[in-house]
Amino acid sequence: MVHMMTHGDLAEVVEMAQLLWPGDAPEALEREFTAVLDDDEAVILVATDGGRVVGFALCRLRHDYVEGCTSSPVGYLEGVFVREGDRRRHFASEIIGGFEKWARRMGCSEIASDSQIGNIESEALHLACDFEEANRVICYVKKI
Repeated sequence: MVHMMTHGDLAEVVEMAQLLWPGDAPEALEREFTAVLDDDEAVILVATDGGRVVGFALCRLRHDYVEGCTSSPVGYLEGVFVREGDRRRHFASEIIGGFEKWARRMGCSEIASDSQIGNIESEALHLACDFEEANRVICYVKKI
């Protein structure tokens, strides 16, 4: 079952988010996710199985340019994660289906996402959920 995150889901979602974004401090994730509860242009969707949180997705509206999109706003899948033991049980596709419904209700005609080049699991998930590749980018930085 997929639902919008509540305060009761917060601790489990933060725990999973640390696995998805290991460089982020748990306190920062908790602040960000708590703020999403009051943000009209963002949502965290949670998948549960037998009352246990097994996955989540952070979704936002983007009004700026989104690679490959021609409309605005665009529903943007900022991150999706399913616990390792619960993968390949269709939880991610259910979460993304919930994201599509939310984005439509928010006036979007397109959704988008991204992943790191070489993240084969993410690429397979996106393609299985009917996303089409829009572009590949390598970003560079130089300290001066």
